[in-house]
Amino acid sequence: MRVCLMIEGQEDVTWEQWLALAGACEEHGLEGMFRSDHYGPLMGMPERGSLDAWATLAALAARTSRIRLGTLVSPATFRHPSVLAKMVVTADHVSGGRVELGLGAGWHEGEHRAHGFEFPETPVRMERLAEQLEIVSRTWTEESFSFEGRHYQVQDLRALPKPVQRPRPTLLVGGGAGPKSLALAARWADEYNTVGVPLEELPERHGKLSEAWREAGRDPETARLSLMTTCVAGRDRAEVTERVGRVLTVTGSDDSVAEVIDARPNWLLGTVEQLAERLQALEAAGISRVMLQHLDHRDTEMVAVLGEVAATMGSAP
Repeated sequence: MRVCLMIEGQEDVTWEQWLALAGACEEHGLEGMFRSDHYGPLMGMPERGSLDAWATLAALAARTSRIRLGTLVSPATFRHPSVLAKMVVTADHVSGGRVELGLGAGWHEGEHRAHGFEFPETPVRMERLAEQLEIVSRTWTEESFSFEGRHYQVQDLRALPKPVQRPRPTLLVGGGAGPKSLALAARWADEYNTVGVPLEELPERHGKLSEAWREAGRDPETARLSLMTTCVAGRDRAEVTERVGRVLTVTGSDDSVAEVIDARPNWLLGTVEQLAERLQALEAAGISRVMLQHLDHRDTEMVAVLGEVAATMGSAP
């Protein structure tokens, strides 16, 4: 099981906090750090801000040496695919080959309206996602190509330099295991990421992913399924309880700590030993990597606890 941190960057994460989080991931053996790609807050607190995802990742690439860095996920609605492909390649060169791109259709209508991004109906956004996946992938891997789609066109595109990673940086597609997103992932991606799924549903999703890989003519054994889910970890129950309380403050939730602990089974809550047991169950259900959503981004000590979990799972370097 590969263990990564996932940070909601739109909730007022400062540059100094990004540096501290990345440094903690490096120090404590996590495989990587992913961040959301949003321009505005999503927890109902309009005073919170967001640094641009790819500018942040490129800067962190220059200040780290080991961890992998990526988005989970970049909306296809935010950037032209040629611009996005170039941003990722730039960060890939800065990092020496450690970046990954998660790409999705985009979902938050209010954010799009506020920032002047078009927000068409879901079928159109899925069309744009499909075209972006093809253009980005071919930009990274082909010497030159032309593309004529409904939404994007490129002519005799010879994009240099190519990525440091060969054949390309890891490309992830996120979704709820619906047929359209699975087919897109099977055609263009290396990994499929799903969010907050109960353990009992994961084997079915893994089976659907393997079948999509098979239908696309790819070896189903190479289909990788990852999970992004909220995590609160502590070295004992008191630490877990204290951290849950801080998460509720960060998110502005009216729930009690007891309600969260008892009624959110999809969250990973517990001590090092408890979380290691949960991750073993996830691995048995077909999950090869977890992106653990850490909502109290000021708390770098929890990253150290997650490092202990990763070491228990044998995934720390």
